[in-house]
Amino acid sequence: MLRMPAEWEPHERTWMAWPCAAYALGDNTQMAAQSWRAWARVAQAVAMFEPVTVLVDPAVESSARTYLHTATPHPITVMPLPLDDSWVRDTGPTFVIDDGGGTPSVHGIDWTFNGWGQQSWARWKNDDEVAAAVCHAAGVGVSRSPLVNEGGGIHVDGRGTALITETVQRDPQRNGTWTAHDVEAELKSKLGVNRVVWLPRGLTRDYDEFGTRGHVDIVACFAPDGSVLLHDQRNPDHPDHAVSQQIRQFLTGEGFSVVDVPAPATLHDEIGFVDYSYINHYVVNGGVILCAFNDPHDDEAADIMARVYPGRQIVRVDARHIFALGGGIHCITQQQPQVI
Repeated sequence: MLRMPAEWEPHERTWMAWPCAAYALGDNTQMAAQSWRAWARVAQAVAMFEPVTVLVDPAVESSARTYLHTATPHPITVMPLPLDDSWVRDTGPTFVIDDGGGTPSVHGIDWTFNGWGQQSWARWKNDDEVAAAVCHAAGVGVSRSPLVNEGGGIHVDGRGTALITETVQRDPQRNGTWTAHDVEAELKSKLGVNRVVWLPRGLTRDYDEFGTRGHVDIVACFAPDGSVLLHDQRNPDHPDHAVSQQIRQFLTGEGFSVVDVPAPATLHDEIGFVDYSYINHYVVNGGVILCAFNDPHDDEAADIMARVYPGRQIVRVDARHIFALGGGIHCITQQQPQVI
């Protein structure tokens, strides 16, 4: 039987993918350096707690080795692999534990990937091969799923419940012919869950041209005590104020205890309303890598995370440039669980 462990369960390592897409590198060396520094800071923070393997397109391998060549408590390994983009949460495998054969083992789920619903700007020929390549390198079995899905579109508590959104898995450009029952059956089969909770939507900016159409991992996630952490936009001038209220009401109606995590006080960037979110943190062995925004609410979010994850070190990493490119720290990391 397959079971996706909760993120706070022990990891063997973390996987990442190095920026190589044209929009992340820009048309000048300064833009490329900014992207590479942002990813390197996350890799180095994670390597304080566990090993990291970074997938790197051969065209930018020299940059990765330069920026990642630093002393860390755990190794950072570079693995050359043709890539289209750098959001390994979505393109890499979802790792599960297979304990159906007696001795538990790690197994990878290779979701069908089609560029976040066949986005006009996306390329995914290489990225649809990433999950299988990672599983091969990790020495674990892999199962291909016909469901078009991304790791950022699911969140589990490790005890049988998954959070997803109505606008991702039922997106006509992803799984246009699938019913809700079809989606739930596939998730139950591959993740070992017995309950699938459909949030009505994601954050507002995620529906812009370069968004994912509603990934759950930026709006809500489970905590070890069974509660759900919710992106709490407190400013009524931001369109996510209404979104936070809607999702809080929904979660409460589903019987969940909700922990409000404030949205950053920052409302705008040069494009429009931001989707900056502390929910997009990443839990590692003994720590939490928390998105920071040089924002008045950074301290409050860190205090909440310290209470939610007692005994773990909270490490803040500036995530503003990552969000400017379309995601956050959780989006660029993928945990490989450890069998105990």
